[in-house]
Amino acid sequence: MNALAKPLLDVNGIEVIYNHVILVLKGVSLTVPEGGIVALLGGNGAGKTTTLKAVSNLLKSERGEVTKGSIHFRGERVDEMSPSDLVKRGVIQVMEGRRCFGHLTVEENLLTGAYTRKVSRSEIQLDLEKVYGFFPRLKQRRTSMAGFTSGGEQQMTAIGRALMGKPSMILLDEPSMGLAPQIVEEIFEIVKNLNATERVSFLLAEQNTMVALRFADFGYILENGRVVMEGTADHLAENEDVKEFYLGISSGARRSFRETKHYRRRKRWLA
Repeated sequence: MNALAKPLLDVNGIEVIYNHVILVLKGVSLTVPEGGIVALLGGNGAGKTTTLKAVSNLLKSERGEVTKGSIHFRGERVDEMSPSDLVKRGVIQVMEGRRCFGHLTVEENLLTGAYTRKVSRSEIQLDLEKVYGFFPRLKQRRTSMAGFTSGGEQQMTAIGRALMGKPSMILLDEPSMGLAPQIVEEIFEIVKNLNATERVSFLLAEQNTMVALRFADFGYILENGRVVMEGTADHLAENEDVKEFYLGISSGARRSFRETKHYRRRKRWLA
């Protein structure tokens, strides 16, 4: 991580427990610099979504809580704040599975994102046109019921709805889930564009490690609720263990299942 970049989000050694007994995150620490794209990588059940919900304070709705550690946004401790207070401070989560309002049109979905903002109708209209500039397809489908649009269009709608809240950080959960490869590429290109032109920072949870590392600046790999590896996206993409166990690429002889289990145990001990 660039030491000169100003930290926007600082997650320091958090532990998350569900139902007072199920330990899901175990001392997770990560940093997102202002204007950065940070990928949270790992398989299903590694703790990626829980980490995002810990940041956005959506855990309580699922009987989860941060029991240790702290979370700071712009230097202010936020792990005790309500989700709505965080939205007002510029932290907005795009949930896994898009979660559009299926009975509303695409444009009505986008407008719900500006609900908490106390601004004029003309300013909201300008922001809406800016969103359509990033997502031209949504402008074509603006009057369509969101529930009848494609998965890619729903993902664009969900991200566009977040943009209407004027965020400084978007927590993006599994943006590639269930989408065709060309649509995934288009979504990530838009994320990169938003980061470059609007300076929106992203913390994105993603199972598609290969795509995420091409667009991110930095990455953390989670396994069983712990960070087992971190580094710049280029460094992780070139790491032989990451290539084999997360990208499915092996440069040498194929390892046995016994060696695979030993490697994973070693990572947990190192964590």
